[in-house]
Amino acid sequence: MLEDQPSIGYQLKSLLDTDLYKLTMQQAVLSHFPEAQATYRFTHRDNNVYFTRSCIDEFESALSHFKSVALTNEELKWLTRNCSYLKPEYLSYLSSYRFKPEQVSIQFKPVTIGSELGDVEIEAMGPWVETIMWEVPLMACLSETYFRFVSKDWNYEKQAERAYEKATALLQAGCTFSEFGTRRRRSFHIQDLVVSALIRASQEFPTQGKFSGTSNVYLAYKYDLMPIGTIAHEWFMGVAALRGYEHANSTALDLWEQVYPSDLLVALTDTFSTEVFYKEFITDKNRAKRWKGLRQDSGDPFIFVPRAKEVYESLGINYREKSIIFSDAVHLDKALALKKQCDDLGFVCSFGIGTFLTNDFYTVSSGGKDKSKALNMVIKLGEINGKQCVKISDELTKNTGDNKTVLEVKKLYGIL
Repeated sequence: MLEDQPSIGYQLKSLLDTDLYKLTMQQAVLSHFPEAQATYRFTHRDNNVYFTRSCIDEFESALSHFKSVALTNEELKWLTRNCSYLKPEYLSYLSSYRFKPEQVSIQFKPVTIGSELGDVEIEAMGPWVETIMWEVPLMACLSETYFRFVSKDWNYEKQAERAYEKATALLQAGCTFSEFGTRRRRSFHIQDLVVSALIRASQEFPTQGKFSGTSNVYLAYKYDLMPIGTIAHEWFMGVAALRGYEHANSTALDLWEQVYPSDLLVALTDTFSTEVFYKEFITDKNRAKRWKGLRQDSGDPFIFVPRAKEVYESLGINYREKSIIFSDAVHLDKALALKKQCDDLGFVCSFGIGTFLTNDFYTVSSGGKDKSKALNMVIKLGEINGKQCVKISDELTKNTGDNKTVLEVKKLYGIL
């Protein structure tokens, strides 16, 4: 059923075929923690969804070719021209960067002895400044390989049209949005189709809403778009493990601001729960003024908006000059409802939309009635210099890390 899919196996298109925040965080790690050693771990959240042995063999084979991928001169020139926050020293490092497949351990775990079905354990270990680059291409490669070898009851029919219709609805509602779908995309091909469709819609509705760009740096380069992204949970997780959990949010924000004093100042709130973040955020009014906005990535977004308003007002800051970026499982109806709420309150908002754009498929056998579900997976920072890293989300199912450390951190923050 995949006759319209390119027939070649997975190939990493470019070192830039990743999300922008991997580059921005890599620069921050290079600046502050160049010697730190890290371990990243894969988590598959769907207990009844399995891979096949041949799928994982193909996945492992694809990764072995990553080592030949390098930044091109044209890509370097484009980054220099369009990403002024990436410093010459970092771009020199990025130009010399090569993936080291030996850093990645992959183990197929059959459901029973000899079974062709099973799950997979994946770890990436090595210097943090190097292994930070594995997360996004590992997930993208695994997703594409799974939908090529295991779950094949789908095709690309009308996918570009659907993306165009979604973009049109968002634009006509006045929404500002960007494409965030690299990690869990069904394939590079679909992400390319989607971005093309979003561009087409934005050209046809230039005065309504705004398509602000893509998190995928290669596609931003290909289409000369704005690459979108700032900071992810792993920065807060790593800083907390290295510098201590006491005031970890403040430490992470301050270290980030040393690297980016005037750019990329959008704070991710939920690494150790949003209320813990706010307790530290309100201790420095001047910093809260300097940071341009907040990113909501777990929990109830409709509670998040009025709470953010309260926090800014408690500091005497005009919240109407700040922004909220919603990036947690955003779909059309959710975006439209949140846009209305923000408009009613006077908050500026935008949306980072991922799976809804790049892995929103239906099964062919059902005549397009049943969903062909995306993989529910993450790769998170597990250890830094031998210390456990944890994430305590606003949504309990998204908590990650060693249970003992999670409990210790919850006790410290008073959220047991």
